[in-house]
Amino acid sequence: MYYNEHTIIYLNGEFVKASEAKTDFFGQTLHYGYGVFEGIRSYRTVSGETSIFKATEHFVRLKNSALALNMPYKYTAEELIAATSTLLAMNQLQDAYIRPLVYAPANMSFNPNNESFIVIEAWQMAPFLGEKLLRVKTSSFQRPNPKAFKIQAKATGHYVNSILASQEAKAAGYDEALLLDMNDHVAEAPGANVFYEKDGKLFTPSTGNILPGITRATVLQICNKLNIPVEEKKIDITELYGADAAFFCGTAAEVIGMHSLDDMPFKKEWNNTVSRLVQKTYKNMVVNNQEVILNEVLGVE
Repeated sequence: MYYNEHTIIYLNGEFVKASEAKTDFFGQTLHYGYGVFEGIRSYRTVSGETSIFKATEHFVRLKNSALALNMPYKYTAEELIAATSTLLAMNQLQDAYIRPLVYAPANMSFNPNNESFIVIEAWQMAPFLGEKLLRVKTSSFQRPNPKAFKIQAKATGHYVNSILASQEAKAAGYDEALLLDMNDHVAEAPGANVFYEKDGKLFTPSTGNILPGITRATVLQICNKLNIPVEEKKIDITELYGADAAFFCGTAAEVIGMHSLDDMPFKKEWNNTVSRLVQKTYKNMVVNNQEVILNEVLGVE
């Protein structure tokens, strides 16, 4: 699904075949989930070129995540962006998902490491959560206490929580989960941030107990451009039950609307919401590889 005998990856400064790459089975990342990663999208633009969306922001966050976890980090955003562009070309990919991973050496103690390693992989990706509106279930799992983790870091071990929540929701017949934080406020999806709409205004959980996503920041920029009012605040789950619409947003998920939460449908028809306008605007941005101009956006389907 992700690679074959021809797939090339970038491994510690070299381009090698994925099928021939090796890792250390005594590595600290494998045993303890001590690593950091990014999820990045590339797109074939309307001009036919390949564009890596928000590449600098993602590689800056990769560095910040590594430093937050005390992982040695020697790479620059510029060199990793260049390596990623080459990797996409070597694998003949345009609409792709890109996964950089910074991982630790063999170390069964908890003493600081003197080095880190990096791998960048890429593969073809269809819409991560599909294209239909999602049936969502509130999870029995909570997001981790930010006092227990560096919650702003995109760390590998954090996502065990995400896997458990998503598996639980899908086993119960839903498309995805919504997690609350330790104070029972709305937090996020397993791999995406959440917004809801009420009377033409958007609301999203404030930072502190969530990963402040790059796509979330993009949605806030879109709202500013389109003069859509948006508020960041602590949100009770009951507020979503009475909402007109809601959506998840993330690099893999992009902007995807929700049909219902805990079997309660949202009140407005999706195509008649400002949330749908945000979705169309985001799609227009990534395929045009440019900042969106309002009078171009309104007619885009």
